[in-house]
Amino acid sequence: MGLLTIAAASALGAGGAVIAAPVVLGAIGFTGVGIAAGSYAASMMSAAAVANGGGVAAGSAVAVLQSVGMAGMGTAATSAVAGAGGVLTGLAALIF
Repeated sequence: MGLLTIAAASALGAGGAVIAAPVVLGAIGFTGVGIAAGSYAASMMSAAAVANGGGVAAGSAVAVLQSVGMAGMGTAATSAVAGAGGVLTGLAALIF
């Protein structure tokens, strides 16, 4: 597979990951108005609250995902998602 093909796949993967992240978060229940009742996110929040004695710890995965679901991704999160998407897609293009 050519280097240009891998680079193109990486670029598409980076952009696709940034676009897909908010959609996926909404689909699992991290919405702009809070955690959707009965969703996977609600199950995560419940488990986190039980594990932490009744509250969700600041900075935990549930807290961060809820923040992103409500406010959107900041620059650092967008960069991290794009980087991960690009790397994973580039590796997939290299392997397949």
